[in-house]
Amino acid sequence: MDRTIDQLELMLEELETDMPAAAAVAQTSAPDGEPSSFTRSKRSGRQPLPEHLPRREVVHEPSCTCPACGGEMRKVGEDVTEILDYIPGHFEVIKHVRPAFSCRRCESMVQMPMPSLPIERGQPSAGLLAHVLVGKYCDHLPLYRQSGIYAREGVELDRGTLADWVGKATALVSPLVEAIADHVMAAEKLHVDDTPVPVLAPGTGKTKTGRLWVYLRDERPHGGQAPPAVVYRYSPDRKGEHPRAQLADFRGFLQADGYSGFGQLYEAVNGQQVTEVACWAHVRRKFYDIHVASNAPIAGEALQRIGQLFDVERAATGRLPEQRQRMRQHATRPVMDDLAAFLDTSLAMISGRSELAKAIRYARSRWTALTRYLDDGRLEISNNAAERAIRPLALGRKNYMFAGSDAGGGRAAAAYTLIETAKLNGLDPEAWLRDILGRIADHHINRIAELLPWNVATRSSVRAAA
Repeated sequence: MDRTIDQLELMLEELETDMPAAAAVAQTSAPDGEPSSFTRSKRSGRQPLPEHLPRREVVHEPSCTCPACGGEMRKVGEDVTEILDYIPGHFEVIKHVRPAFSCRRCESMVQMPMPSLPIERGQPSAGLLAHVLVGKYCDHLPLYRQSGIYAREGVELDRGTLADWVGKATALVSPLVEAIADHVMAAEKLHVDDTPVPVLAPGTGKTKTGRLWVYLRDERPHGGQAPPAVVYRYSPDRKGEHPRAQLADFRGFLQADGYSGFGQLYEAVNGQQVTEVACWAHVRRKFYDIHVASNAPIAGEALQRIGQLFDVERAATGRLPEQRQRMRQHATRPVMDDLAAFLDTSLAMISGRSELAKAIRYARSRWTALTRYLDDGRLEISNNAAERAIRPLALGRKNYMFAGSDAGGGRAAAAYTLIETAKLNGLDPEAWLRDILGRIADHHINRIAELLPWNVATRSSVRAAA
């Protein structure tokens, strides 16, 4: 479904891009005085430009004398047309001047101390560091491309300098990353997923495959009041020991795919109770791929039945857990029971080695975890929330290809944690990073929670930074 939507959006974009050219051709080919079909069609009115944008007025004033008779002109009205313009961002130098004073009587010297900088004895401001971080990890611009952009503006910042700034900035905010992680791991339910990250292997010139893991806390679908947050963790491979270590302090429901590395977590080792919640989106995707490849009627019927499960969830989103649980018992439970019977009957009719049989067995072997959400309104039908949190990483991976080292993977995980958590809480990540990078060096470690996105004291400080 996602692939079909992407293709349709690309087609729509191309059609919309072609429309102005087609309209121009039609207009020039129409007979004089005859409106073309494009101009005859009803057009929707233009949306007004945002009121908060600054206005620069350009007045086109005619001569004050009449061109026909030379008489004096008077104003009777005016037409106003607003055009949206863009002026690229610019650099400026902040000049910290600290005058030194001497007492005429005792010769004592007085001078204000230098304000703390994000990077000690460094040249970048908090705003520039925030811009570089967001450029790399949010807008997916590799540092060498950023260096080229800055060079066109007359500021030479080589890639090595930018890389050094990124490393120091992520080290500076590491206590804040861990504070976000503590908040995430205190949840009763987590969404978990992972994605491969090519990492440059030292001394070989080749890449190995690391992993970035995402742990998402988001209670908004069932009306929860806890702030949403996401933490990313890097590991050099996909061994199960890594997520088990990262989840060592977690107790509750874990919504994930069928990755076997989570198996020991579900066995309540050392008193740790983690309950598996499976993902219906993974089940649906297996039937969808078979339906696209072979148009198998059983796969198509399974998709229709699974679609009914998701229909109920659309109506349940945002309701309280008790309401969601009642809706599912009333509307979803009968559909689920019929689906189980349908899959069992279908499995007996097809080859056990077919892809369709594998898809059915995948679903039925996880049936307890797949149906667990029916009895608890806090749980979700799918792990799509975690997959959405993975998408920014996939976009970045396409643009800058690989991390330079395992340490680089860790820096990326820290930056993604900050940026994506800010976005989840409705903040402009660059403005928030500018704010905290300008304050964190002097901020007491015991009060680090004050800098979390949902605790930023009236968000006016972040809007002012923007």
